[in-house]
Amino acid sequence: MNYASIRKHDIANGEGVRVSLFVSGCTHRCRGCFNEEAQAFDYGEPFTVETENEIIEALKPDYIAGLTLLGGEPMEPDNQRALVPFLRRVSASFPDGGKTLWVYTGCTLEELQDEGSRWRTEVTGEFLAMTDVLVDGPFVEELKDISLRFRGSSNQRILRLR
Repeated sequence: MNYASIRKHDIANGEGVRVSLFVSGCTHRCRGCFNEEAQAFDYGEPFTVETENEIIEALKPDYIAGLTLLGGEPMEPDNQRALVPFLRRVSASFPDGGKTLWVYTGCTLEELQDEGSRWRTEVTGEFLAMTDVLVDGPFVEELKDISLRFRGSSNQRILRLR
């Protein structure tokens, strides 16, 4: 998996000050996507153990509320498989549950739960079990609303999973 960027003090993509990882690769191709360059799976840099270590270190200060995953598309099957081992490390590094996980996806929760969906993999259930907040649904340019908090279009939902 590649990633497009890391923001270590992000206040736009979830509650509180967060570390945000923008993964590369997205097949949704939403018209008006704010991060179109990250749709390519080979965009950015390889996601390595050193990258994981950098993010875990950035999560350590008490004022950091948690981690946000967005993209690209974190729920692309190959991205899920790369991210779940990392999320296990994050959970082990902060066992008190003091860091929340927000995930932005163009999929709906129902698509991720559907056993017949291309988005459902052998690790999707574990991924969702570690997710505190899922912002789901594709960006729809005709429904764009800049007054919405933490989402770009009115069809998208903010779902508290934990």
